[in-house]
Amino acid sequence: MKLHKLLLFLLFMTFASAGFAQSSAQLKRKKEAIQREIELLQKNLNKAAQSKKLTLSEIRALNTKIALMQSKITVINSEIKNLDNEIHENTNTVHSLQGQLAQLKKEYAGMIRFAQRNKNSYDKMMFIFAARDFNQAYKRIKYLQQFGQYRKKQADYIKGTEKNLNYKIVVLDKSLKAKSSLLREQENEQSKLAKNKTEQASVLNKFSKQEKQFSHDIAKRKKQQSAIDREIRNAINREIALARKKAEEEARIAAAKARAESKPAPVEKAKTNSNYLTSTPEAARLSAGFENNRGRLPWPVATGSITESFGRHTEGQAGYTNDGVNILTSDGATVRAVFGGEVLFVRIIQGIYVVAIRHGDYFTIYQNLKSSSVSKGEKVETRQSIGTVATTSDGALLHFEIMRGQSKLNPEAWIAK
Repeated sequence: MKLHKLLLFLLFMTFASAGFAQSSAQLKRKKEAIQREIELLQKNLNKAAQSKKLTLSEIRALNTKIALMQSKITVINSEIKNLDNEIHENTNTVHSLQGQLAQLKKEYAGMIRFAQRNKNSYDKMMFIFAARDFNQAYKRIKYLQQFGQYRKKQADYIKGTEKNLNYKIVVLDKSLKAKSSLLREQENEQSKLAKNKTEQASVLNKFSKQEKQFSHDIAKRKKQQSAIDREIRNAINREIALARKKAEEEARIAAAKARAESKPAPVEKAKTNSNYLTSTPEAARLSAGFENNRGRLPWPVATGSITESFGRHTEGQAGYTNDGVNILTSDGATVRAVFGGEVLFVRIIQGIYVVAIRHGDYFTIYQNLKSSSVSKGEKVETRQSIGTVATTSDGALLHFEIMRGQSKLNPEAWIAK
């Protein structure tokens, strides 16, 4: 029973260790992903620093970088906590194995002493012949055989337990070294964060002195965005009007056919804009596919960091609404369709390319492209290249939106984490 309990305990600890390893691997991947974003932001900040002019994009990139650094420290803390749990479990395992080993050795020593006292073949024969009858003699023979086998098993169990104990001691030592390394990394990251916060305070002080200029820049961008939004609304309204006209024509044909056959005309239910946009099987399929991939859509660029989120923002005294997300990426990055669909339009508005793609009653909009590789009416696949991002004074910044009909949706809820 003791041996069974020992084996069950070792099995449990093996699974527990596997759980820790998996969790640690996930945390490591998350930390590496955050570090890649930090490096991308730092690269863009280094470029921005070469210009004496402070931009809103630079401020947002710095704010995003600080938030990511704080996230990285949180992940490191989780790694340390994970290791503490692992160290605690492995320490308990080592102590338990040491206790089990001591008990096994004690029992084995008792068996050795008994064997020494009864090692004489004559004594064994006398033990067998002293039996009352043949049945008892047979049992005594089997006992002596089983005793020898059990002693050999005990020796094997001792070796196995010693091996497991040595392995757990090595794992424990490795965990302690890993924790020490993480503590140094944590201290280093906290030092970097403090420096960046000092830089942030300096930038915000500079921003307050240039607030008028920033308010002017925001007003200019609002005007530019309004022109783009008008184009998008008009294009979507045209799609709805065309779909409505087609549906009404089909309804007229159906009614005329019913009259000719002296049948009652089919009753038409009231339709919404969404119904019109998904009136064809292909459009309905695309719309359902897009919706089913909520939270799993690929990013419109291979690498990037969201420096401005969806919703209302305030910069100094100026306020504005971002109907999408701004993604800072690398110079000349390829812009990709996040889902299959049909190109609604390609426009050049105030010197920049804007591409809109229809996915049933959903639409994705890609702004600030320096070139486009698709044209109106073209069918595109998921992750297909549709152009390259433009690099301006704000860096290589892609503005990305998702709409359902005329409703703006938060892209962060749709693209993969």
